[in-house]
Amino acid sequence: MISKLLKLILFFIICSLFSCSKNENEYAEIVENDINSGGSATTYIQSSNAFTIPPSGLNADEIAKHLLGDGAFDQTFVTYPSNQAGGLGPNYNQNSCVACHVRNGRANPPQFENDLASGLLFRISLPGFTEHNEAINVPGFGTQLQTKAIFGVQPEGKIKISYILITENFEDGNFVTLQKPTYTITDTYVSLPSNVLISARNAPPVFGLGLIDAIEERSILAFADENDDNQDGISGKPNYSWDYETNSVKLGRFGLKASSYSLLHQTASAYNQDMGITSYLFQTENCFNQSNCVDGLNPNFDVDNNTMKITTFYTKSLGVPARRNVTNNSVKNGKQIFNSLDCVKCHIPKVTTGISEIASLSNQIIFPYSDFLLHDMGDELADKRTDFLANGNEWKTPPLWGIGLTKIVNPKAQFLHDGRAKTIEEAILWHGGEGLNAKNKYKKLSLKDRNDLLAYINSL
Repeated sequence: MISKLLKLILFFIICSLFSCSKNENEYAEIVENDINSGGSATTYIQSSNAFTIPPSGLNADEIAKHLLGDGAFDQTFVTYPSNQAGGLGPNYNQNSCVACHVRNGRANPPQFENDLASGLLFRISLPGFTEHNEAINVPGFGTQLQTKAIFGVQPEGKIKISYILITENFEDGNFVTLQKPTYTITDTYVSLPSNVLISARNAPPVFGLGLIDAIEERSILAFADENDDNQDGISGKPNYSWDYETNSVKLGRFGLKASSYSLLHQTASAYNQDMGITSYLFQTENCFNQSNCVDGLNPNFDVDNNTMKITTFYTKSLGVPARRNVTNNSVKNGKQIFNSLDCVKCHIPKVTTGISEIASLSNQIIFPYSDFLLHDMGDELADKRTDFLANGNEWKTPPLWGIGLTKIVNPKAQFLHDGRAKTIEEAILWHGGEGLNAKNKYKKLSLKDRNDLLAYINSL
């Protein structure tokens, strides 16, 4: 990743070139044309470091905190008795945040069987849910399969992936062949119940999360139409998760099924489930009560409160790349097509943030292209596993900002919740359920119009 010193230099260059040079009229014009994707938190780097840049509005204390958090996000954990970043495992999926969120973007999908560098993980549970609508633990495994383990400990299991080929035909005679993955858990350290549910999750990008965190709850709920009262075939619904600190339900907005209500909760959960790292929010090992849970060398939490908070602050203080190629005729035509296919009914372009602890993120007009709600995406994308109020067919609308830089940041990156789509076009063709009508309209477009639509999406 870009060095901390270079990042700091880039930060001040960006501030001097952009934020400090725009007058109010120029800024208003940019916002009106949705170029400034993150409002004042927009960044202007288009290289492989595009997702790693802080917004120019941070003050000196916030810059220092951001850089400390950057170091924590990069930190590779090892086993005890190391005094530096000890506590890994005993069961885990990866040993650092960046191992999954490559340059703060999407994870690497598996390149071959049992690819240890992949950021694809697997949530598991039994049918049903608890009194707080949480997934039911699989005895001996919990709610996430850890495919790695420290020396002397057997991993919980491995994943075997097989594929079924599906052909999607366009009206003009062209076609695309999709690969539908099937996941099977193998080589488990103890037997799995026969009715275990499996949900593959490929790590999503982490930039712009502070802006999402600052969106007022009422703004997200205003997008909801759970019963499809307007009869347009789109019925986004909110997800609510349980907060054990306050013993209350809270609106979810983070995660692939909007099952996390705060960035701190999301970060602490990832530390615990993905790396086997305990904290004040998740005080027991992810293998607690399991027969191969041998870790007990540290009487304290594996990360202290400050580390947890600065890591969270890092993801909260990442800017959003500006749109590109907005005057290109293909892009402008693609924007009209995007609207005509009703993509905007779920990928809602614009929203305004409320108040944030980072002042420069407050009251910003931003363009995430998401409603942050759950939608039925059809049986082909279904995992059949509940996640709080999300049923097995429902997924949160992913933000599209920065999507055109995905493969510049990580050439191995792929799309959708499990990384099955190699291209944006494949991702469109996987749409079912509430997205089926838009997909069918897309298949009827001419080759030029399809390319123009993809040019527009890649400009975001």
